[in-house]
Amino acid sequence: MPLSDAYDETNVHDDVVTLVVPADGGYLSVLRTATAGLAARLHYTLERIEDLRIAVDEACAMLLVITPPDAELTCRFEIGAEQLVISIAAPVKDGARLPSPTSWPWHVLTSLTAQATAELAANEATIRMVSQRFSG
Repeated sequence: MPLSDAYDETNVHDDVVTLVVPADGGYLSVLRTATAGLAARLHYTLERIEDLRIAVDEACAMLLVITPPDAELTCRFEIGAEQLVISIAAPVKDGARLPSPTSWPWHVLTSLTAQATAELAANEATIRMVSQRFSG
């Protein structure tokens, strides 16, 4: 069965981890470490683990510049049979915008993951990254 790059909510099972940290660069190491730990548990290669760590760091950096003071980042890891989905959400300042899809940060995210998307609604931004789990 071919793997799809599209986010498929039906592939998400009950294995969900959610971390909430202050929206401060000093706490990003917590999210990078959690990402690496989960990816290692899923038997990702060292190269793919590092790719995910970098992707999470880049997504958080994009959000940190548009969050108000005292905000929090919510990172949700959804572990499915065929994919790992990482969603990072944060409240944003009024009038804030995410970088253009043609910007360097988006180039990084799309080259390190199977799919990267973002949405900005009701003063909250969410960046979702999909990484395929390969069997065999």
